[in-house]
Amino acid sequence: MSFRERLEQAIAQNHSLLCIGLDPDVERFPTGIPRDPEGIVVFNRAIIEATADLVCAYKPNLAFYLQYGAAGIAALATTRQLIPPHIPVILDAKLGDIASTSAAYARAVFETLGFDALTVHPYLGSEALEPFLSTSDRGVFVLVRTSNPGASEIQDLPVGEAGEPLYLWLAERARAWNQRSGNVGLVVGATYPVDLALVRQRCPDLPILAPGIGAQGGDLERAVCAGLSEATAPLLVTVSRSILYADASARFAESARAAARRVRDTIERIRKEVAGQAGHR
Repeated sequence: MSFRERLEQAIAQNHSLLCIGLDPDVERFPTGIPRDPEGIVVFNRAIIEATADLVCAYKPNLAFYLQYGAAGIAALATTRQLIPPHIPVILDAKLGDIASTSAAYARAVFETLGFDALTVHPYLGSEALEPFLSTSDRGVFVLVRTSNPGASEIQDLPVGEAGEPLYLWLAERARAWNQRSGNVGLVVGATYPVDLALVRQRCPDLPILAPGIGAQGGDLERAVCAGLSEATAPLLVTVSRSILYADASARFAESARAAARRVRDTIERIRKEVAGQAGHR
C-alpha cells in the first residue's frame, strides 16, 4: 500500500485531517513527569493514547529529541513504536543533501527508525531528493512556503520569465517530482492562507502539510478553506503546542484530548461546508 493510500485510510477511519506535532518541551511538562528523555516517552505515550482516534497523522520534530543525544533518539524511536500502525508518522527533519548523504538519511529515517514520511528541503535540487522519492510507500513533504514570519525573505523572491514567487515555482517542481513514485506532498504554512490557496490551485493533487495553527497564530478556518478548495488531495492541519500543553495539571492528557477534539471537529465542519459549496457550483 502506498503512503498516500495509508494516509487516506487514516483520514477516513478517524474522520480527521488533524496532525498532532509531538514536539516535547520538558520545561512545560506537568508536575510528576521527569524532565528528561524518559519523561518524553511518558508524556508522548499519554498524548498518543488520549488522541489516537482523533488524528490522521503524528509529526515528531527531530530537534526536540536530538538535543538529548543518544537518549533523545532512543526516546524518538520508542515514540514511533507507541503510535498505532494504521496512523502515518511524519518525521519533521527538513533534510536534503548530496545524493549519497540523502541516501543515508533515507535509510536512517525509513528503514532504521521506521517512519512513514519525512519533510525535506529542495535547495540542492532533485538529485538530492532522489533517494527519498524512490519508493511510493514512504511520503516526502517538500518545504515550499514555511510558516515562520521570515519566510518571505527568500520564498517570495521572483524567479523565471514570469517573475513568480519562488514558493510557487517550487510547488510546480514538486508536482513534477511526484510523477516518479506518487509520494510527494508539500509543506505550506497555515499562517499564509492566501499563499496556501495559490499553491493549492497549482497543485490540487498533492497532499499539503500545513503547520502554524495555534501558537503560531494561523487562522484555522481560513487555512482549511484555502487548503481544501479545488483539492483532490488531503490537507493535513498540524497543531502542536496548543494541544500538547492545553493543561499543566495531572489531567494534561484529558485536556489534550479535549483540545484535539475541538480542532478535529472544527476542521470537519469546515470541510463539509467547503464540499457543500463545491457541490453547488
